[in-house]
Amino acid sequence: MKRVAYCLFTLPLLAIPACSPAGPNPVVVIETSMGDMKVELYEDKAPITVKNFLRYVDENHYDGTIFHRVMSDFMIQGGGFEPGMVEKGGTHGQIRNEASNGLANERGTIAMARTDNPDSATDQFFINVKNNPALNRGGNNPGYAVFGKVIEGMDVADKIRQVDTTTVKGHKDVPAEDVVIKSIRRVANEKADAK
Repeated sequence: MKRVAYCLFTLPLLAIPACSPAGPNPVVVIETSMGDMKVELYEDKAPITVKNFLRYVDENHYDGTIFHRVMSDFMIQGGGFEPGMVEKGGTHGQIRNEASNGLANERGTIAMARTDNPDSATDQFFINVKNNPALNRGGNNPGYAVFGKVIEGMDVADKIRQVDTTTVKGHKDVPAEDVVIKSIRRVANEKADAK
């Protein structure tokens, strides 16, 4: 998918100017203890969110974190905790919710986790393991910002969604055995580069 260059200037949450250069969408590989997933990031649709996510990727922030919330008929969430449900820390400022970008929370998409405040996302993300229309923006629902999609390795997400879960330190739906995110790294977008 080729992208058209444009800039969107935003205030005041995270002081990252959202400029989207033309070229192929960025791709990352999420290496986990249960296998790898390749994810294409839609920088043209969610420039603030992708820039924020890649900032954490480039800082190796996700190395050694876990998928800490797994719901087999909903999603798998990670990025903010280390084994033992120890909060990762070291997050940057909150970013603006880009859920109005036209992307839906469908199976295989990656979106930002947040609190009840729509503009509170930092480092945590989730992968939808089914279509979740209730997470889309609409009416009084601010929605959850989709910013990419798994393009290889959805079978790994399906393996993760089936793990046994328990409660740890008051957190529900925590895998009984750690599902570790070994690393998230940028790779070449071969699909887009071939066009």
